[in-house]
Amino acid sequence: MPTPPYLVFADVDETLINCKSMFEFMRFQLVAEHGPYGATEYARIRAELQQKADEGVPREEINRAYYSHFAGDPVAGVHDLGARWYAERNAAGLYIESTRDALRAHRAEGAEIVLVSGSFDAVLHPVVAEVGADHLLCTRPVVRDGRYTGEVEKPMIGEAKAAAVRELLEARPWIDPADCYGYGDHTSDLPMLDCVGHPVAVGADPAMLAYVNRRRAAELGRV
Repeated sequence: MPTPPYLVFADVDETLINCKSMFEFMRFQLVAEHGPYGATEYARIRAELQQKADEGVPREEINRAYYSHFAGDPVAGVHDLGARWYAERNAAGLYIESTRDALRAHRAEGAEIVLVSGSFDAVLHPVVAEVGADHLLCTRPVVRDGRYTGEVEKPMIGEAKAAAVRELLEARPWIDPADCYGYGDHTSDLPMLDCVGHPVAVGADPAMLAYVNRRRAAELGRV
């Protein structure tokens, strides 16, 4: 383990993998279970959620609306479908290689890898195994009697990501947050990136690139 050790926090969708896993999985599940009707139902749900986004509904509320559609589904069945979705999608090319390579390099230095995502464990467990992540901070659907209720404990988005990151850091007082890294692709990842000393923007979002440049400039000004 290096001195000092550090943590690496990485968003998943469009940061580590090249898609929005929640929506791709939902379509996969509905088609697998209902055939052509499932594809139609997915298009309806996707349009409904997109309308909420266009109207400015907070991402946390949209996240809750997404998971409401799993009400009554058996957890074991959804996890099985999650593994099937991952296998098919990964065979077609799933990862953003620059991010996966960066996580490998951090692991080689002894860092703990933490995946932070608004998606859920049924979809993310294979990703955790693939990259050797030590922790998964994600949205947790509520389960009762082996089935999803359609509710979630708390959407892992925006400030919730930052709170979860801070909690993990506070449990490791020997680690300096200034030594830690964060990877994200969207401005909703900024609260998480604010928690670490080395923010990394994945992709070409101008707001993300500007944020990282400001942070680097501020750090150079302190040297």
